[in-house]
Order: sequence, then structure tokens, then C-alpha cells
Amino acid sequence: MLRIEGIIIPENKQILFSLTSIYGIGRFLALKILKESNIDIMRKVKDLTEQETGDLRKVIEGNYKIEGELRREVLKNIKRLKEIKCWRGLRHAKGLPVRGQKTRKNSRTVRGNVRRTIASVRKAAPAPK
Repeated sequence: MLRIEGIIIPENKQILFSLTSIYGIGRFLALKILKESNIDIMRKVKDLTEQETGDLRKVIEGNYKIEGELRREVLKNIKRLKEIKCWRGLRHAKGLPVRGQKTRKNSRTVRGNVRRTIASVRKAAPAPK
């Protein structure tokens, strides 16, 4: 069982795809890390030796920001944008799309799937007497 920065890496997958389960490591960065630590990308995690896992852990922890440290940095950047009240900071504060997307129809992922239509606001008609 390989554990890096408190994250358990899946053992039955290739090492290239297993590393992507760590926040902050995608496929490109996983390739770069494996080349630095001289590990074949086709090997499975369960087939790695102790020496290779040590090298892998040393490369990741020494050179890259991942998991908690990266999350803290991202939150710090967003907080800074909110404090200086720039456009992106205001959009983050309101919970709206930040990067220029339209909001009339397609911003449900950011807003939390809130459906605002006239039909849902309209009251039921009174029953006839």
C-alpha cells in the first residue's frame, strides 16, 4: 500500500493513473514525476519496490505542492481577490462564474443547480367556488 501525503494510492492501476488521485497531480505532471524518478509508466503500483516508492515520495514531496498546501494556496489567492474587490473576487463572493461565462442559461454548476423560472415563482390559481 503506497501512501503519499496521507493519500492512499490505488494499487491495481498503472502508476501513471494512480498518481492522478492526488489533488494537484494530473496526467502531465504524473508523467514528469515518473521520468524524474526513473519508473516505467506501465508498471502497476503493487509491483513497485521499496526503493522506487521512496524515490517517488521524495520527488513528489520535495518538488511539488500537492493536497493541503496547494488547497491553502488556492484559497489564499481567492481571499486576496475578494479583499481587493476586483471583478474576479466579487464573482467568487457572489458564487457566480468567474471566467466570463454567460449566466442567463448555463451557470448551474456554479450556482448549485438553482432553477429560477417564472413557473416556479408563480402561485397556484385560487380554486373556483
